[in-house]
Amino acid sequence: MRPPRRNWRDGDVIVAAALDLAAATGVRIQARAVTHPQFVADAAADLRNFPRDCWSGQGDYGRAVPSDDRQTMVALDLEGVLVPEIWIAIAEHTGIDELRRTTRDEPDYDRLMGGRVELLERHDLTMSLIADVIASLQPLDGAAEFLHALRSRTQVVILSDTFEQFAAPLMAQLEWPTLLCHRLVVADDRVIGYRLRLADHKRLAVEAIRSLNYRVAAAGDSYNDTAMLQAADTGVLFRAPDHVIEEFPQFPALFAYDELLTALTH
Repeated sequence: MRPPRRNWRDGDVIVAAALDLAAATGVRIQARAVTHPQFVADAAADLRNFPRDCWSGQGDYGRAVPSDDRQTMVALDLEGVLVPEIWIAIAEHTGIDELRRTTRDEPDYDRLMGGRVELLERHDLTMSLIADVIASLQPLDGAAEFLHALRSRTQVVILSDTFEQFAAPLMAQLEWPTLLCHRLVVADDRVIGYRLRLADHKRLAVEAIRSLNYRVAAAGDSYNDTAMLQAADTGVLFRAPDHVIEEFPQFPALFAYDELLTALTH
């Protein structure tokens, strides 16, 4: 059975860990130096500053491995990043301005969707009409080329708060990337509700992917993306509105696909 890990300041643990780190990073250490008190002190200082997620947990004391050895996966939002905002398109088609409100404006997704379902019922809008509007949409200019280039370099998953019934025509135009989203409840050609696949699913998906020892880079544009960006190794806002950029200054704000491609694959 593996012995319990002792305090990081124990000299023998520090020396063993430092030797593991040196072996992993190619640093040569003379054997006689490892027992010198100054070596132990210097190693302790270095190891306290060394990222903990670089330790694989192998061996008695953990073996250092470079963190950038991990494979990469990119998580992207859909609407506003790759395709137009679907609800804004419905609002423009129907003239119902209240439907223009999106996750860029409302951080409470349940409140936002509850209001949308109520508006659809009040104005007697059918799922068939909504499907016709979505069928007329195309990916944002340059989005398909960006996604193709990104998928040629790394694995990509789309994490969206849209719905299967909305997304399918647009996914076909994007060559069917992997999409994790929600589902509408439709009866007699009317949207009567919605089912969240999982609350806070974007953040949980990123955390789950990272737990598989992937490095995750993520990009989004709205309030509902910020938890995902925070959970990722690299988080980027893309074409976000000014108020979101101001509220989350910790995330770089990009506006061009070539910049985004570089940021996500660097």
